[in-house]
Amino acid sequence: MEMNGVQRLDSGRIGGNQNGTGAAAGRADQPAFDRLLQERAREGLNFSKHAAKRMNERGIAVDSQLMSDLEHAVDGARKKGARDVAVIGAQGVFIVNVPNNTVVTTMSQSDMKERVFTNIDSAVIL
Repeated sequence: MEMNGVQRLDSGRIGGNQNGTGAAAGRADQPAFDRLLQERAREGLNFSKHAAKRMNERGIAVDSQLMSDLEHAVDGARKKGARDVAVIGAQGVFIVNVPNNTVVTTMSQSDMKERVFTNIDSAVIL
């Protein structure tokens, strides 16, 4: 229905439960949401602007093998319930926010000597 040039929504469609929608249908959509999250996780890792800048500054090159190793490490950490993981390998350390599938910062091997990592709950060694 249109009134004074403004589209008015049918009140039955806003929070109503006339067509079997509502809390019960919301629970039925939950598996679809879980599938969407899993698909998003399989799209590959993203690199934050900060991480990309650090990689450039520290001369860390990411090839297809390293990317595959990182994705596999993050997937394993995700299955164990990790939220923020330090992936430690020969190229350096990659701090990854697992729910967002994003590398948030990196360190080269030379930067790691006597460093302390905070705000992580897991570590994976490549």
